[in-house]
Amino acid sequence: MMVQAAIYGCEGLTLTDAEKRFFAAADPWGFILFARNIDTPAQVSALCSDLRMTVGRDAPILVDQEGGRVARFRPPHWRAYPPARRYGELFAKDKAAGLEACRLGAFLIGAELRDMGLDVDCIPLADVPVPGAHDVIGDRAYGEEPDVVTALARAAATGVEDAGVLPVLKHIPGHGRAGVDSHEELPVVDAPLDELRATDFKPFMSLADLPLGMTAHVVYAAIDGERPATTSPDAIRLIRDELGFDGLLMTDDLSMKALGGSMEGRVRESIDAGCDLVLHCNGHMDEMEAVAGVTSALSAAAGLRSESALSRRKTPSDESIQAVLERWVELVGASA
Repeated sequence: MMVQAAIYGCEGLTLTDAEKRFFAAADPWGFILFARNIDTPAQVSALCSDLRMTVGRDAPILVDQEGGRVARFRPPHWRAYPPARRYGELFAKDKAAGLEACRLGAFLIGAELRDMGLDVDCIPLADVPVPGAHDVIGDRAYGEEPDVVTALARAAATGVEDAGVLPVLKHIPGHGRAGVDSHEELPVVDAPLDELRATDFKPFMSLADLPLGMTAHVVYAAIDGERPATTSPDAIRLIRDELGFDGLLMTDDLSMKALGGSMEGRVRESIDAGCDLVLHCNGHMDEMEAVAGVTSALSAAAGLRSESALSRRKTPSDESIQAVLERWVELVGASA
């Protein structure tokens, strides 16, 4: 099966004829939804069905549904969830309660997504922020200690998987030190390698068994002073060999301003560096056509990683949603 090594977004609430033709011809590995694609549960379900129909298979459909600031699904149709840091605050008071609340919250998110046909959530975020870093991570992080981040990220990953949704580990090998927002500028991290190993890299090493991962558009001077991790063979080699991540590795969004050069160049550099998939999110047809023009089928190694990752899509556990919700509200003190 010659599936293209790409994930695309779309522009609106329904697919245009041009999008249907493009996706059918490109046959991307998967799709990603954003707030512009979301109105009601029924509309989202129909869109997911239509996306899969264009490629004629059960293609993965992703979303960033972390809670807090990064939530594509919001009230009134969907429950509001706190930022990851709320679970870190609970964990600081009662480790068991924090872990349970985090797993249950992720399970509830996963159940909502699964009901509409989405089967991949871009959590957990395992970045470790440091004082003075840009708040693009901020309260999206579970805490500021690697061990706390690791424990809660594992709980979140377990929760979404229990709901039948695959987690995506991000942003490998760590976005927490970034001094600028990579959506707008290219961050450069000057910390020495020993310091990165002792802090930033630790959660990713512990979570290296997760099925899917996403790179960071961050330059780590100690690894490669010229290129961000996404396009750096040295950084991808570190992710694979030192951190031990052997899951399916996607880029962060190629349309982010941290990356320079043409869209075609970004694709080539990412794949040549060792990324398995390129992620393009904004739904702009001209850019997607540029991506498709230079993106080939999954490599043999990426194909095996894809098979392994997708084999972990499972039937949701039989936990009662109502019971989970009541327990989660009790732990978090949230209104639901």
